[in-house]
Amino acid sequence: ITSIMNRVRNLKNKYRNEENITDEFNCTKISADTTDNSGTVNQIMMTTNNPEDWLCFLLKLEKKGVPQMDVSLLNRLIGRYSQAVAALPAEKYSQDESYARILVRFAELKALQDPEEARDQFHLARLNCKKFAFVHVAFAQFELSQGNEKKCKQILQKAVECSAVPLELLEIAFQNLHLKKKQLLSDEEK
Repeated sequence: ITSIMNRVRNLKNKYRNEENITDEFNCTKISADTTDNSGTVNQIMMTTNNPEDWLCFLLKLEKKGVPQMDVSLLNRLIGRYSQAVAALPAEKYSQDESYARILVRFAELKALQDPEEARDQFHLARLNCKKFAFVHVAFAQFELSQGNEKKCKQILQKAVECSAVPLELLEIAFQNLHLKKKQLLSDEEK
């Protein structure tokens, strides 16, 4: 075990010392392997393994196309988001906004494939990151898009009760719900 631990430490030090890792984490460069980005994922997991680096990598990956139109990209994204969620312990990152954004985006992508699995992911996001209003609004938006206006309203009310911030975001979502708008937040309000 000691030998293995020493080897892992040596590998971590090796990757830390390479010049290109700074570029990788600053999202100015992506792995040469553009099909599965396993090099980037391995670097993230072996060195920092934090939500900011994962989110940066995932958003860069999303820019490669439109998941709603490209099933292959959608599947690859869902796989990578799943990997990020598994690699980041909720008890450590529940107060981290980047972690919350990863959970929400994972649920939104799952909604394109399987609404029931997406609902489970939104529950998980809300359970782990209840202080962020955008988490509750995203779940409420999902329920509204599924035709569950009553559930949408309940989610927003619970968000107010648990003091999710910013409160203004929840107020705007409530207002748009009462105005029967299909989107709880416009792009400008987001």
